[in-house]
Amino acid sequence: MKIYKTDVSRGICWIEIPEINFRLLCGCPADAVKHLAKRGLILPQEIDGVTFETGPNAILLSDVLLQNGEFANLAEFPVLQMLYKQGLMIPNHPNNTGKKPLLIGTAEQISAQLRYIYRGNYGLVSREEMCEAGVSEEQASEMMRLKLKFAFGNIRPASDFIDTLVIGNAHCVDIQEGVSIQRLELNIFKISYKNESFIIDLNLAPNETYECAYPLGFRRFEPEYFAVIHSGEGDGWDVNRPTMSSIITYQGNVYLIDAGPHLLNTLAALGIGIDQIDGIFHTHAHDDHFAGLTALMRAGRKIRYFATPLIRASVEKKLSALLGIKQDDFKHFFTVQDLVFDEWNNVDGLEVKPVFSPHPVETNLFVFRTLWEDGYKTYAHFADIVSLNTLKAMVTDNPVAPGLSLESFERVKNAYLMPYDLKKIDIGGGMIHGEAKDFAYDSSRILLAHRATELTSEEKEIGSCASFGTEDVLIKGMSEGFRRHAFSYLQSNFPGMALYDLRMLVNHPLVDVNPGAILIKEGSVPTDVLLLVSGQVEKLCTRENLFGSLSAGAFIGAEAILSDSAVRHTYRALSFVRVLRLPLKLYTEVIRRNGLFDSVQHFVEMRNFLNTTSLFSEGLPVDILSRIISGIQEKEFKAGSVISGSDIEVINVIRTGVIEQRIGEKVLNTLRAKDFFGEEFAILKIPSLFQLCVLEDTKVVQLPAKLLLDVPILRWKIFDNHQKQVTRLVHRDNGSESEVFIWQDAFEINVSHMDEQHKHLIRIANSIMEHLYNNAAMVDISKAFDALIDYTYYHFAEEEKLLELYKYPALDSQHDSHKHLVVQIIEYKKQILSGYVPNKAEFLSFIHGWLVKHVLDDDRKYGAFLNAKGVY
Repeated sequence: MKIYKTDVSRGICWIEIPEINFRLLCGCPADAVKHLAKRGLILPQEIDGVTFETGPNAILLSDVLLQNGEFANLAEFPVLQMLYKQGLMIPNHPNNTGKKPLLIGTAEQISAQLRYIYRGNYGLVSREEMCEAGVSEEQASEMMRLKLKFAFGNIRPASDFIDTLVIGNAHCVDIQEGVSIQRLELNIFKISYKNESFIIDLNLAPNETYECAYPLGFRRFEPEYFAVIHSGEGDGWDVNRPTMSSIITYQGNVYLIDAGPHLLNTLAALGIGIDQIDGIFHTHAHDDHFAGLTALMRAGRKIRYFATPLIRASVEKKLSALLGIKQDDFKHFFTVQDLVFDEWNNVDGLEVKPVFSPHPVETNLFVFRTLWEDGYKTYAHFADIVSLNTLKAMVTDNPVAPGLSLESFERVKNAYLMPYDLKKIDIGGGMIHGEAKDFAYDSSRILLAHRATELTSEEKEIGSCASFGTEDVLIKGMSEGFRRHAFSYLQSNFPGMALYDLRMLVNHPLVDVNPGAILIKEGSVPTDVLLLVSGQVEKLCTRENLFGSLSAGAFIGAEAILSDSAVRHTYRALSFVRVLRLPLKLYTEVIRRNGLFDSVQHFVEMRNFLNTTSLFSEGLPVDILSRIISGIQEKEFKAGSVISGSDIEVINVIRTGVIEQRIGEKVLNTLRAKDFFGEEFAILKIPSLFQLCVLEDTKVVQLPAKLLLDVPILRWKIFDNHQKQVTRLVHRDNGSESEVFIWQDAFEINVSHMDEQHKHLIRIANSIMEHLYNNAAMVDISKAFDALIDYTYYHFAEEEKLLELYKYPALDSQHDSHKHLVVQIIEYKKQILSGYVPNKAEFLSFIHGWLVKHVLDDDRKYGAFLNAKGVY
């Protein structure tokens, strides 16, 4: 046997061919490295006294970036493991043979991963970007000097230390020494070597999620007046603990500090629901503090995002690179509340001071305080600091050389050593993390975090460790916070109900439910109604393949009581859960006597239908769901009709019937009950790629876009669905490898001279490819690039002139996109003229990311705008 395959975890597997030293990590969601280590596929070794780790030397990316709402491709840590822990990038290391980590995948995913890894390495990459984020020119120069010191004097593109291999649809591609890969279907691949092969399937089932690498157990959530819950003390390599993070409770509000991988698992273990989170304080954009943002982006309402503009810009750019969205799109998912460096910022009465900390990417420390009896109570969270010895070695008198001034060093040192009641510090060591000995004489209570190994004896004398879920109470709570929340949820469920009736309902027992317990079973008729006050509850009906979750404030069992029928789902606690238990007769009578029975029945009926759909399977806060349901319209389409006009400018959810999505004569997808359409224009403002043909009489519910725009989970699912549709479209087999890209009618924006110019850009790109791979002289290659650049300037100028004439509202955004694209093509030309010759797959990847995506996304938007004004 030559090939060995190991199924590592859901969506992750391992291919190894020992005789040619080939080790392929297939799938790299969050914490893939930890899963490999847990399975013994990463092990410590030693050669000539040099210790290092084994591990993968290639990564197969998922065809789609998102699976069931989670990042499917996060190659930052697997690549870092290869470069540093395996030693591929360390000078004089026995593994530093010149071989680079290899990324294998679609053009889009490789391009996105290179951009995201680049931002993960450096954050903001110029003084201009820093100034744009509100930093003064003097501060930007100082920060840039420090960044260059961490970067060994040079900010380099990710392609300098990563090799790539683009694979097409059905063609077999050689990887190395007889190993080949072939895509059979979306996310299904065949790996072959010497007449042996394995099939790799990276798809998750509809109800599956990527697994957490470590068990956490469960804790019962009890909010205090001011307390710190220790939700993570490890680093990005720790196989047993979540990464360094904390949760602050203050006056009934819940705030996260950072969002590491598998954040939903962490919250479930602590008994906290995602919609109980009031905000996140973010320190920086490395994956072990960043990868959980998708969980927050899938909340039922916008969660507040607290950071300085500098850190936010770094995070936005990394997220934009990874998802292929605009930087401003960040505000669609979070309510941004910028903080000021080195000042006390008031957040709901809690005072917060962000302090700049040296790190390869922009980073701030956080100090929290609140006034109390004998003065302030304080907590300091120092994630990803630098040891004082390492920082002192960076000091230089040269004001322009990489490094920092002695004055800056003293300023950072004083910030680190300021005493507080409780201080959690990073002691990860190495060049970019802290050391416990710097805090040996600190008078604070010290917690040591951000490492994978046990504390040494010396470190134990300096600080404590904190087990997952333990809590430091700085000020004890004296009020019933859960009952206050229950009252608020009742008000949202029953607008207009008499205050005395609300008080009567809230005066019922709050009941604790253990993790894994069934609250109500499918088919039963409950005798009580349960109001979810805290924790996470899943609902499932495997018979109908229905899976979802509930948000705090949701009623469990109400539908059965109002419709006098059995419950359609089983409701099961995913964490410690707290519910308000209301007797059936009382609940029903109170609704009737307040004249709410009909409205509650309509709400329950519509909620039950929406909850069976993929779009609404995640629980929404009751006030948001009520607003959406109140705006619903119902409509019917006759068989044989084509849906167009205003009907595709709203979200349509099918109740009964069948609709085909077509491009020309090709059927791309068939939509049935519980599927949705119209999201492209309604939410993304991109003209529909499809013709919608009604095969059977069809009934839909229509949701106006304005009701959904500020609901992160719905926007996220719509974005996810659109990404998959574009992936399926772009990667249809074109039947030719001789061209960069074959024009398809689906790419037309219906503005004829713009479409012709787009086609001409592709023709020029094809001519460059012919020159590159047919031994043309460098002068001819240069002329071909000049033609592409010249025509790009001409096309963008013509496009902007046209849009200005018709006062296109997004002209400024289009102009910014054009400037970015021009810089990209000029830089690419410089690379090639300097002697770098990309392989054909790399060139395909560049052209797709540079041109085709711009046409599919940005230009289709203005096409619809001009079409509406009669311009074709």
